[in-house]
Amino acid sequence: MDINDSPFSLSNHNAYQYWREKKLINFTNNIDKLMITIDNIKQPSHNEINALFKLTDQYNLAFYRFNNPSLNFSYNKQKVIQLASYFGLNQFDKNICADEDRLTSITVTKHEGQHQYIPYSNKRLSWHTDGYYNTLEQKIHSIILHCEHPAKSGGESLILDHDIAYILLRDENPDYIQAFMQPNAMTIPANILEGKEIRAAQSGSVFSINSRGGLHMRYSARLRNIEWQQNSATLEAVEFLQNLWENGSPYILRYTLQAHEGLLCKNVLHCRTAFKDNKNPKKKRLLYRGRYFDQILRV
Repeated sequence: MDINDSPFSLSNHNAYQYWREKKLINFTNNIDKLMITIDNIKQPSHNEINALFKLTDQYNLAFYRFNNPSLNFSYNKQKVIQLASYFGLNQFDKNICADEDRLTSITVTKHEGQHQYIPYSNKRLSWHTDGYYNTLEQKIHSIILHCEHPAKSGGESLILDHDIAYILLRDENPDYIQAFMQPNAMTIPANILEGKEIRAAQSGSVFSINSRGGLHMRYSARLRNIEWQQNSATLEAVEFLQNLWENGSPYILRYTLQAHEGLLCKNVLHCRTAFKDNKNPKKKRLLYRGRYFDQILRV
């Protein structure tokens, strides 16, 4: 798609208004309307897969629930991988904390390689999109997040469709979009541990257009170790989002994944509240996360 024909072109007001109105009119924060139950996890039906695809196409996200799942640990992991494959998701981002099967087990741990990263603690996790520190050639377009065991309390997910974030920013000031489209809008410094560089510094835009004409967002609300382009439009846009996180919005979804439920999405904005874990080690909070370079499509 020619960028000038896109709703994301700042000069194409008609295309933007049409797209904006459609997004906002169709918005729902009713999780039940975004949840699809999968009856047979060995072979999801065409209708179930199609329903999930339609939700991701409209909202950039969908929730699912496995009905009568197997209690076997490895079996469920393989079914998460298989479910993602129905949407063309096969190219994993095998990050340094990933398991051998390339899914990442998100649980409280101090295993080697995970260091003291916040996702592997019970602390609050700030707003972000996954892989914001990746190279431009390794953008994370899609995620599947599957809950094996929820926390004893807490661990709620807050989610915002990045299309909605774009609308809120553009309606406030189109200059914010212009600033966030710049190739050096945000820089993530190099990750250095014990004097060794395990990831180089990475600069890039916040918003970009993917190969199918959709919006991709690269963002972190971390106040430290993020270098923003030092101009008024960029810094005001950053402040706008920080105020959004602090003050809340009716467009933010809130849901705590329960056992055998999951989220399939186009790397939408998300965060996590702090949580209290179960004392029984077999019932500790455990989620499996798959990050993909692929875009969600109907296979």
